[in-house]
Amino acid sequence: MKVALDAMGGDNAPQINIAGAMEALANYPRISHLFLVGEEGILRKEAALHGLKLNDPRVSIVHAPEVVGMAESGAKSIRRKRLSSISVAMELVKEGKADAFVSAGNTGAAVAAATLKLRCLKGVDRAGIASPLPNEHGICNILDAGANPESKPEHLVAYSIMGTAYARYVLGVSEPRVGLMSNGEEDEKGTTFTKEAFKRLKATPGINFIGNVEGHDLFESKLDIVLCDGFVGNIVLKSVEATAKAVSKWLKTEIKETPLRMAGAVLAQGAFKALKAKSSYETYGGSPLLGVNGVVIIAHGSSSGLAVRNAIRVAVETVAHKINPRIEEALATLSEEPVTAAPKIAAG
Repeated sequence: MKVALDAMGGDNAPQINIAGAMEALANYPRISHLFLVGEEGILRKEAALHGLKLNDPRVSIVHAPEVVGMAESGAKSIRRKRLSSISVAMELVKEGKADAFVSAGNTGAAVAAATLKLRCLKGVDRAGIASPLPNEHGICNILDAGANPESKPEHLVAYSIMGTAYARYVLGVSEPRVGLMSNGEEDEKGTTFTKEAFKRLKATPGINFIGNVEGHDLFESKLDIVLCDGFVGNIVLKSVEATAKAVSKWLKTEIKETPLRMAGAVLAQGAFKALKAKSSYETYGGSPLLGVNGVVIIAHGSSSGLAVRNAIRVAVETVAHKINPRIEEALATLSEEPVTAAPKIAAG
């Protein structure tokens, strides 16, 4: 299995990408080759600092002299910087030289490159990002978490099919439960958009649609996929991440207030470590961009080496479970009403 890693992507690139690549090569024997895509001189220097041996037949550098900055416009940058690490790495997937693409870089650019170069699967108008959140029952995936901020009801129908296939075949959930994010659980609640999506989802074969869900259901209810447009999904995801960081900071401050609390914290150290591992994005690595004709994994911009390693793991698992053929098979069962259109990319 061959993976193309955008080695220049992320807030702390390329250090974290080299570290993550080394860990992935050491832990995942399924990887037959790992392409490190980026400015060759920089990557060779970083590889030497980390002790990554470039004479290893399982790893090589693919030169890409340009980088898309984290604050740049995604689609515009992909058109302007044709030799960026994101573009070159995605091209490797398009040409069949790599089985998957992984990046902690500019999300908009990764989505744009995937849409332009790989195109969407038959039956998919817009791709969506499935981002995992841990809850009481396992993992709940928000779909879409930011790829498509202006969704239509039919997009959410496709997301429900793709999310169900991903949860079933990659995550091993026998009967994935799908909910629609709204401002109340009652069927009649929501906006014009969510009400129309609700009607369509209820009539969609092949999914276990349980109806409207609210924010608290992300953590309390047995849910595998929560559907929403990318605008709402991205806000929810970032709000959850910020809340987790704030609570962690507040807890540390309170513990340090008294010696007794600090002693108690030492005794509870194991529980704290387990909680951190369960709630950290590093554990889950990356989020699949479902709906494009290739495996694309998008990692957090502030990823560590561990997060990059796990993003590569997600890529390996997704390829191994042949998710795209599964999605195409499931979409083929939909009604004859067309849900496809020419791929479009927002300017941002």
